[in-house]
Amino acid sequence: MKAFVYSFLLCTALLSIHLWCPVTATSMQNETDRLGLIAFKTGITYDPLGMLNSWNDSLHFCRWSGVSCSRRHVHRVTGLNLFSYGLVGSVSPHIGNLTFLRRIALQNNSFHGKVPSEISGLFRLQVLVLSNNSFEGKVPTNLTYCLELRELDLMGNELEGKIPEELGSLSKLNFLGLTQNNLGGKIPTSLGNLSSLTLLSAAYNNLEGSIPEELGRTRLDFIQLGFNKLTGTVPSSLYNLSNLRYLVLGTNQLEGGLSQDMGVALPHLRLLRLATNRFTGSILVSLSNASMLEFILLLNNSFTGQVPPNLGRLQNLRAITMAMNQLAE
Repeated sequence: MKAFVYSFLLCTALLSIHLWCPVTATSMQNETDRLGLIAFKTGITYDPLGMLNSWNDSLHFCRWSGVSCSRRHVHRVTGLNLFSYGLVGSVSPHIGNLTFLRRIALQNNSFHGKVPSEISGLFRLQVLVLSNNSFEGKVPTNLTYCLELRELDLMGNELEGKIPEELGSLSKLNFLGLTQNNLGGKIPTSLGNLSSLTLLSAAYNNLEGSIPEELGRTRLDFIQLGFNKLTGTVPSSLYNLSNLRYLVLGTNQLEGGLSQDMGVALPHLRLLRLATNRFTGSILVSLSNASMLEFILLLNNSFTGQVPPNLGRLQNLRAITMAMNQLAE
């Protein structure tokens, strides 16, 4: 700190005689990042593994545990990777001062409180992983200012309220994880604007209403919406997702039949979980065309007819459950 003050005073003096001093701006930026990290550490109340012991003046902050810095922009913090260390505390709003951050990974800890709204100022942020903590409150709508965001993982927290419509403006988002929270309301139709989205996981919430037809405009290969209160039918647009591998809609109140060409339309399907709904109609013969299928879980519905014998051709099949339907012997 003394060295910084000395550099600042020296440069001020030099500027007074019209000499240019490039150290000042860099030093001030470095100090902003260092102070932001110190504020983050202050919010930690328990560090069982001593991961933050290195966060002191004996080391440059770019060498602190879990901190990554830019090679191009000298001594600017680009990554905060402190996952699975048993950390307890809250995330300081000063994290918003680390304006070069591209990655925040704090999963598998015991952080609590709200997700700081100041994160919205991190316009370079690409990855935000806060899963398996105890964050509460609502999903911040102003995260949509993080236009470079590719991965947003908030699974396994205590978030409530609705899924913000505004998330549909994150055009580069490919991973949206909201499973195991207390979210309610409808799935926003705006998620259909996320043309790069490949994973949507929002199981174990209290979501209501129908599955938006608009999701068929994405690139989803993983849909996990089980254990909610969803109603209506499977949107016909989902059968256009030819790269879909995992379709998990179990334990809802979905009804109606399935597309007879499902196995042809979704040839890469590995997991089909529709158990504990109100589906009707016959078990699809076309499923035998989805040669990569490993799990077919259809129990506790109202399917009728016979089990297609050609399902025996599925060489990768590991489990098939169809009990508690109205199938012929």
